[in-house]
Amino acid sequence: GQQSLECIQANQIFPRKPPVLDDEDLQVPYPELHGEYTKYVGRAEDAIIAMSSYRLHIKFKESVVNVPLQLIESVECRDMFQMHITCKDCKVIRCQFSTFEQCQEWLKRLSAAFRPPSQIEELFSFPFHAWCVEKEQHGDLCRPGDHVMSRFHNEVERMGFDTLNAWRVSEINNKYKLCSSYPQLLLVPAWITDKELENVAAFRSWKRIPAVVYRHQSTGAVIARCGQPEVSWWGWRNADDEHLVQSIARACAVDSSSCKGVSNGSFSHEYTNGADLSDVDFDSSMTNSSEVETLAIQPRKLLILDARSYAAAVANRAKGGGCECPEYYPNCEVVFMGMANIHSIRKSFQSLRFLCTQMPDPANWLSALESTKWLQHLSLLLKASLLVVNAVNRDHRPVLVHCSDGWDRTPQIVALAKVLLDPYYRTIEGFQVLVETEWLDFGHKFADRCGHGENAEDLNERCPVFLQWLDCVHQLQRQFPCSFEFNEAFLVKLVQHTYSCLFGTFLCNSRKEREDRHIQERTCSVWSLLRAANRSFKNMLYSSHSETVLHPVCHVRNLLLWTAVYLPSSSPTTPSDDSCAPYPAPGANPEDQPLGRRPKTRSFDNLPSACELNIGNTPKRPSLSAFPPSTDLLHPVCNGDSPDLELSTPQWAARTNGERATLSRQVSLASCGSLTLHARGTCSHHRCLHLGFLGRPSFSPPEPPSARSHLDDDGLTLHTDAIQQRLRQIEAGHQLEVEALKRQVQELWSRLESHQASGMLRLNGDMGDEVTSFADSDFNLEPNCLSRCSTELFSEASWEQVDKQDTEVTRWYPDHLAAQCYGCERGFWLATRKHHCRNCGNVFCGSCCDQKIPVPSQQLFEPSRVCKSCYSNLQAPAPPLNIELDEPITASSN
Repeated sequence: GQQSLECIQANQIFPRKPPVLDDEDLQVPYPELHGEYTKYVGRAEDAIIAMSSYRLHIKFKESVVNVPLQLIESVECRDMFQMHITCKDCKVIRCQFSTFEQCQEWLKRLSAAFRPPSQIEELFSFPFHAWCVEKEQHGDLCRPGDHVMSRFHNEVERMGFDTLNAWRVSEINNKYKLCSSYPQLLLVPAWITDKELENVAAFRSWKRIPAVVYRHQSTGAVIARCGQPEVSWWGWRNADDEHLVQSIARACAVDSSSCKGVSNGSFSHEYTNGADLSDVDFDSSMTNSSEVETLAIQPRKLLILDARSYAAAVANRAKGGGCECPEYYPNCEVVFMGMANIHSIRKSFQSLRFLCTQMPDPANWLSALESTKWLQHLSLLLKASLLVVNAVNRDHRPVLVHCSDGWDRTPQIVALAKVLLDPYYRTIEGFQVLVETEWLDFGHKFADRCGHGENAEDLNERCPVFLQWLDCVHQLQRQFPCSFEFNEAFLVKLVQHTYSCLFGTFLCNSRKEREDRHIQERTCSVWSLLRAANRSFKNMLYSSHSETVLHPVCHVRNLLLWTAVYLPSSSPTTPSDDSCAPYPAPGANPEDQPLGRRPKTRSFDNLPSACELNIGNTPKRPSLSAFPPSTDLLHPVCNGDSPDLELSTPQWAARTNGERATLSRQVSLASCGSLTLHARGTCSHHRCLHLGFLGRPSFSPPEPPSARSHLDDDGLTLHTDAIQQRLRQIEAGHQLEVEALKRQVQELWSRLESHQASGMLRLNGDMGDEVTSFADSDFNLEPNCLSRCSTELFSEASWEQVDKQDTEVTRWYPDHLAAQCYGCERGFWLATRKHHCRNCGNVFCGSCCDQKIPVPSQQLFEPSRVCKSCYSNLQAPAPPLNIELDEPITASSN
């Protein structure tokens, strides 16, 4: 055959090996992914432990631990028989062995498995992709969508950059010749030349020049990012850098003014390519152009946001860094945020991890949580982002953000500000573009910070920077539950796969490294799992009509610990069989379902029995006090982008304290104020099995029952959100009821059409009486079924024109309001009885309402009491019929 890589099969490049079984009766306790092979299977004390090329799996009696090997940070032996495993996402796993030799053997196996690779091809993402492609079950799903591939040009067009007058796309970093940690295309002011950019790069840390990454579509203000200026102790300055920073503010003014001018037909001046305009040309154009003078372009004061404290910025001058001097940057304001560096964040995270591994309910939990300073760091990050939001949205000011190097705190602030400013980044598609742009394209060092790079042994370089940012996004989700298209499970998966190395998205330190190593061609993208079509990650409360700009509360007292990540034992992942039962389906009897755990309170000694009584009163709904039993809980909301039926805000969140509240705040109050839900881990019905991630060959041992029920398509444990799960069940029940009502309406119309046809034949004398008289059981449908149907189910062509008088309903005048007779106006008293006319509904005395006659318009075919006026009207002779009937037609009504 040909001597090429295309002819080599995956099993030759990444061969699978048989597992080493400590006992012959053991088997692999999980379904293996493509390219995954199990190395060891053994027994621990009351557990089955297995390790593969991808994960560590420990199956206890009542729970399952499933952790990717690269998620493990350290392993040690404690108390001789206990293996203590610390994970990078704050989880801590303890496994007890029967003998010291067993503990040491597994300690040795794990220590060799989770250490950083000597070559990047040792990571599991490479065999996983190769086997998936060979099995032909992967297709294009390994690749990110087109919105990710062509994100730069799409974003420039979507945000409305004026690339003719104010901005230009520079290719100075083509093939990464200027800055290895920056993208190849950069957005800069139109009159800044590439020569000036080269001079600026020599003055900025790691050549990370100020580059524009966001434009506010209403105000025209932009957000730019860069590295610190290399001022050093000598106080160096750079004229081109000062000119570039001021030009960003001027370009914003030109951009906003050109948009207004074009709309008014009064501004048509265009700047040429930046390579054709020098600094002098720009100054003369600004002073000599009459159009600019008439428009009175005055750039607003640019905000330079330094994420560090002033003391840290000055201390960096000793290392050749520093900060901008306000005297050298006119029309600029420098603000220091005082955010901690990666070493302080790592120390805080280690304290948090230590706290989460302690006893479940320590007496000093809150004070210990405060001492970790984790929530304080989140609060400061939110405040910095909110400062950028207010400057751009409220004050119409451009903002330049940087820290020391521009790849840790800078992407945190910029990306979070973009989430707050733009609803697009709160969608699944937009969030993917945001992560790819701000974190991957601009060179966040994922390999060093996560510890899965080649020979990444330096612990001082590790820091959960990206995890901290995802925690802030989670805090926004809690405060604005209707503003995000994705749910908490989406973020939890993103945390796991930041470290798992199942996908190649977060490998290497920069986009240049990923391109040099052909990561995109040889690994799968995490967005193939976290795609918009996967309904497991859709937020059922999402509304595209929620707030455009979010203004979160940043105080520490309003922030909550992310228990789904830091305390997974308190979150429903793999519980025992009783608590794994799903919620009852709509219409099922809840008494047959397990009640689950409920807290016992002092005010009621037997709370589970009280819940049983409540369940008995509502036989068609599970006992969840936060959700009323009515199907009117849901009403449709059109999100515009998705053709699927979306779920909108429940009606119980429509009012707060009698006043109209914002959509997100309402549901936040309703869902977080007094809601207590005990979730049960269930197997999701929306798993995307067509992705082909799970694939056990025929020669593998049979997978045990219920092994797959606890695992997702990526081989990791399912994350269950009780609120989202309940909303999906309500939506499914609502859909079933709608379908049932549609079938009933169709059946009713078919019966009506058949009886109408039969009646026409009977009028022509072709059929007998039995055709037009049908029993009431023919229309024995569910009560009020038609009243709950939408009129959209009926076609206008199916209605026959009727008299307006026949459609009017008689309104009876209330007895207690009738003080006198409607006819003779004689007052009523104890001896005078009131009588209603069955035709007009007014109240008369006995002498004015003493006639009786059938009232067909009211379905009264027996003689009924009517007033004299109605009696004479009803006695008027009806026009004779042209058709003579042999026998009277009998009719019945339902």
